[in-house]
Amino acid sequence: MSVAPIAITGMGCICAAGGNQADSMNALLRGERRLGPPVRFASNHPIRYPVFEVADFEEPPDLLRTSAFALHAAREAVADTGLDRRTLGTLRVGVCVGTTVGTVMSEETFCRGYLAGDVPDMAPVRRILRSNPADVIAREFGLSGPRQTVVTACSSGTDALGIAGSWIRAGLYDAAIAGGADELGRITYIGFISLMITDDSSCKPFDRHRRGLNLGEGAAMLVLASEAVTRRTGMRARSFLLGYGSAGDAYHLTAPRPDGAGLRSAISEALATSGVSPASVAFVNAHGTGTPDNDRVESRVLRDMLPGIPFLSTKGYTGHTLGAAGAIEAVVTAACLEMGKIPANAGFETPDPEIANTPVREVTTVSGSVALSESLAFGGNNSVVVLGKA
Repeated sequence: MSVAPIAITGMGCICAAGGNQADSMNALLRGERRLGPPVRFASNHPIRYPVFEVADFEEPPDLLRTSAFALHAAREAVADTGLDRRTLGTLRVGVCVGTTVGTVMSEETFCRGYLAGDVPDMAPVRRILRSNPADVIAREFGLSGPRQTVVTACSSGTDALGIAGSWIRAGLYDAAIAGGADELGRITYIGFISLMITDDSSCKPFDRHRRGLNLGEGAAMLVLASEAVTRRTGMRARSFLLGYGSAGDAYHLTAPRPDGAGLRSAISEALATSGVSPASVAFVNAHGTGTPDNDRVESRVLRDMLPGIPFLSTKGYTGHTLGAAGAIEAVVTAACLEMGKIPANAGFETPDPEIANTPVREVTTVSGSVALSESLAFGGNNSVVVLGKA
């Protein structure tokens, strides 16, 4: 059964591609890939795996980097709506933010000191306690609605959008600020290297010679609003959240189920709730990590369920931003619908005989008003949003 569309009235984004949504999209369309060895932290690993790090960003001293990213993107998204803070304060507004590791693995020095029997300064702990990303955004704008932080691994940002949309559809709240945020750190960096799923060069989603992902960082936030509120406040709908689907496949801690059953269920649910037929989909913004298993499974599901539909991964421009990925990719998807074109799938050169379909190789014009954004996560989480052009 289809559900009522939710207006997306504002968007904000920060990632390695750019400090805001417009700069990020311009970089993607120019094919720019800004990656290199990590600068903010050191590792004694003999290979310096490249990452997509956000440059020239200074977080405030009382917040963790993840929450500072989230706040940066939320400020842009709210400004994009055209609402002033006073008007925003008259609405019932909730906050839902997805993240993975950014707010709990940033204070390694404190933990090492504590475990060694020292009495470390408590400032880092106070910083952590102040840095729940949903609380940070609610404090900034004086919001009294629900605050939820979603942690479903790499589908967290997508799930946050789906949950916030459900609040509005249920009539619980007028609007929501929803998205995802995550930062790079040494523990995350070393952890992914230990899983042997990182590429020591630039990642190559869906390419025959893909060897793994590149980590990234950043945030994206979207302001969602009911139809009644957009009319009352004069906000314009940039695009619409039409549907959302989520399903678990409970197959493996880190690997996708080979038949893609969870992703198939999530796509089916997202299409059903949006009332959209597969044939009307203009393009798919795939999860596309560049890991052998993910790309093989995801491409086969797309071949079977959305045959002939153009698809791409944008992680070749942003890196895998973990809990922020679904939100950043939702913003990119909505912006691409507005422009009627999608960037090339960065890193793709050689077709893989195990993958029957290939992503777009150049900036491609797309027709149609509907697109999918997919997130496949550790723990068997699969989430999909359907976005529509205003």
